[in-house]
Order: sequence, then C-alpha cells, then structure tokens
Amino acid sequence: MRRRFFVDQFKNQRAVMEGEAAHHLGRVLRAQPGQLYELSDGTSVWLGRIDIVNRDRVEFELTEPLPSEASHLETTLLLSVVKFDAFEWALEKATELGVTRIVPLAAARSEKALLAAVPKRAERWRKILLESSQQCRRVQVPVLEALTKPEKAFTPQEGLRILLSESPDVKPLREMLTGVHSSMAVLAVGPEGGWTEGEFAAAREAGFAEASLGKLILRAETAVIASLASIRFALGP
Repeated sequence: MRRRFFVDQFKNQRAVMEGEAAHHLGRVLRAQPGQLYELSDGTSVWLGRIDIVNRDRVEFELTEPLPSEASHLETTLLLSVVKFDAFEWALEKATELGVTRIVPLAAARSEKALLAAVPKRAERWRKILLESSQQCRRVQVPVLEALTKPEKAFTPQEGLRILLSESPDVKPLREMLTGVHSSMAVLAVGPEGGWTEGEFAAAREAGFAEASLGKLILRAETAVIASLASIRFALGP
C-alpha cells in the first residue's frame, strides 16, 4: 500500500513538499524520482510521481485523482489535559477514529504544571495529528484549537452534545445514541479528578447531556476511544 502525505496545495498538475516532511521523505525514506505516493491537500487526493528530490524539497507531478470521500460526520473532542503520554495517545487514536476538531481543556482539576507546559507541546501535538492522519489515510488533518477553559468551550452548538460523567444515575452512552440521527457530535472528556459542579452546570446550560460508560472507572484516553468508536458506530462512518 502506498504511503500518503499532505501538501499545501495542488497547482498546475504539480505539488511541492518542503521542510521536515520533505527531508524525511528524501533522506530517511530515500525517495527517488519516479516513485509514486498518495498526496492530499486537505480537500482531494491525487497520485503523485516524484519528479525532483532535493535536500528539503520534493516536487511531484500529479498523475491521477484518487477516491477521497470524506465522512459526513463532524466530531469535536473537548479533551481535558491529563498526563502528556496519555493525552498524546488519545490524540493519535482520536485521529484514527475520524475526529474533526480537538480542543484541549484547562479543567479545574487538571494539573497546573501540565497546563503551564501546554503551549510548548502544541507543535508536537500537531505533528502527532499529521502523522496519524497520514498513517490512517485521512483526507484532512484534525484541527487543534488553543487551550480553553471548559466554561468557554461549552457553548450551544448544533448536533449531539455529550459530557462523560461517572455519576451512577446518568444514562449509559449506548442508550443515548439509540435511534439518534445527526451529522455533528461534540464529546467532552474530563480530567482524572472529574468535572467540578461548576463545569457540570456550564455544560448543562449549553445543552450537553451527561452520559456514562458503565460501572468501571476508565482512564481518560480509554474513555476517548470507547466513546468515539460508539459515536461513529451509531451515527455513521
């Protein structure tokens, strides 16, 4: 199976890759003129033949368009910042599960030292999203928003809005998804210490419904995968 890479644009039946990605393709993968790769500009996908390979620049000739049907489902993940190894694993898997947009949350019970380090990690996180998108052959890379407080992120929006909760008296996610038809979904996942009452109140005011993943207490990254997989199964590919 051919590898897929992202480029800025297609122009005059050509595409150019520069910088770190070009260096990786040319120097690490030892790409040669004549080799074929799949290329996406975020809208469409073409088969590209390498024409010229330089140190930090690879030029392609576009040979034919490839099928690039995008999912009709737009999903936003509001993910509270947790320990970075778990957070980054969740980013990778959320990308594989087709999430459209990711908003890191500075929840009240997120560790303050982690929140302070978020700006320095943003570029690394975008690289994770890019590489994961290439690996699972997406057409678009998920959008990574800036760190936001939950109260600001919990705004009234179209579509299904779900807030994961450990409360024993809320509906199971499977029941909430039964019979639902929507092309938009927003999922909010709390920090290790859980949501505060103020955050619950802000979410309810914005129209979020609380949902449970069962009696077991899941880690945040596990909850992300279980929930996104359930949403995609219920609402479509």
